[in-house]
Amino acid sequence: MSKLEGKVAIVTGASKGIGAGIAKALAAAGASVVVNYASSKAGADKVVSDIVAAGGKAVAVKGDVSKAAEAKGIVDGAIKAYGKLDVLVNNSGVYEFGSLEELTEEHYHRQFNVNVLGLLLVTQAASAHLGEGGSIINIGSLVSRIVPPGSAVYTGTKGAVDAITGVLSRELGPRNIRVNALNPGMVETEGAHAAGFIGSDFEKQAVANTPLGRIGQPSDIASIAVFLASNDSFWLTGEHLFAGGGVR
Repeated sequence: MSKLEGKVAIVTGASKGIGAGIAKALAAAGASVVVNYASSKAGADKVVSDIVAAGGKAVAVKGDVSKAAEAKGIVDGAIKAYGKLDVLVNNSGVYEFGSLEELTEEHYHRQFNVNVLGLLLVTQAASAHLGEGGSIINIGSLVSRIVPPGSAVYTGTKGAVDAITGVLSRELGPRNIRVNALNPGMVETEGAHAAGFIGSDFEKQAVANTPLGRIGQPSDIASIAVFLASNDSFWLTGEHLFAGGGVR
């Protein structure tokens, strides 16, 4: 029997990158998956198509996590499609880097609205449906440990994710719902390519600082998400799993 057979999972921001990788891996492990997207319907539909072609179950559901009504709509979409909810992966996130001098209100609110408020709104909506044994996986970042210059706002959002993970693990623990953070290092995604990270001196430095000698792939993160979604991790909650190939 597959690890996640019979379970229903939502993955926010799953039209590409790490979210797409996690959605495919959860489906391959037996879960029925809601592939959430905010703007890229084509990307989400492609993820769903790939999952179905591989014998899995998935539907695409549009919704901006930073808006309460749409966050609730994502969860409602899962209940409409599958009748229940067991796993929530809060993956939606945006990032922009800049020095303290470059900081603006727009720069701040864009990242905190998606990365922090969005996580809280979707979790709030999902908590009404998650039952005993449910698992919430918050996608943080290694930046909360290595605090790179020029990332005050983005690192601030991921530090908030770490703290919120601890709080919610205590709030939801009495209901036997687990809450953990999965914090990737640099991962090769469409976003990393678009930002110019891949092939840059930044990537070379990241590889040089990584004991395992490479940057991550979405599949590296996805396999850990499957573990956190499954009963294999039933005794873990409030934890922060740093997945960066050994970067400290």
